[in-house]
Amino acid sequence: MSGLHVFTAEYLARSRRMSAESVLRYLEDYRRLHGGAHPSRLISMKVPEPLLSAFKEKAGLHGVPYQSQIKALMREWL
Repeated sequence: MSGLHVFTAEYLARSRRMSAESVLRYLEDYRRLHGGAHPSRLISMKVPEPLLSAFKEKAGLHGVPYQSQIKALMREWL
């Protein structure tokens, strides 16, 4: 991931209409999600074997632990 974010015109327009309270809530949620170390919780989920194998392979090609990449994708999606 490059870290470069591209925002659509629709997203920017929606953001401009946010109330101050909504902005503060968003910033606090972002801080809790990205700031500092948080305890982790062990989860179990079923993933089709071909999907998991391909994911692990691609993560390995990029030199990234596959579980770290899963967490990065979860953060990005949020």
